[in-house]
Amino acid sequence: MELELIVNKRKAVVKEIKREGNILTLSVGDELYEVDIVKVSNQEFSILYKGRSFNIEVIESNKPKHFNVNTLYFKFDVEVVDNESRYRQSRMQSVPVGSDNTIRSPMPGKVVRVYVKPGDIVEAGQPLIVLSAMKMESEFKAGRRGVVKEVPVKEGETVENNQLLVVIDDDELLLPNLE
Repeated sequence: MELELIVNKRKAVVKEIKREGNILTLSVGDELYEVDIVKVSNQEFSILYKGRSFNIEVIESNKPKHFNVNTLYFKFDVEVVDNESRYRQSRMQSVPVGSDNTIRSPMPGKVVRVYVKPGDIVEAGQPLIVLSAMKMESEFKAGRRGVVKEVPVKEGETVENNQLLVVIDDDELLLPNLE
């Protein structure tokens, strides 16, 4: 098992190399650690490392995949970075996935609904496509007025991370004047 963690704003990749009962062999970057970990209570762990004992408290924060980890003398803010947290982060940002002219999948998923086809004129904010990923459905909207140039996916199709979903051409010569 491998986890990407952000600990006090520093990134670390932690790999479980071997597990025998409570004894874990872990790699953090290029370093190997053999630790004896016992869960003492719902939020507390006792760790033995090189003959020294450490007690830590792991408290879930109000954000998903974020934890406050406390020792006797230190406090660490820890975020677990995985596909689900990357997806949630992209959905919480106001920046569209892609640009005003393109919509790309923020992670692997399934196309649930396609509202447009090439040649359709769309307005800013108009729904274009719905993607299901991590048990959540997300609707992607046009970032500007334009003509749909390309929709290289179909309903029911599985898509990869960063796969192109919709392209909008904003060439004013193609758009009728609505005034």
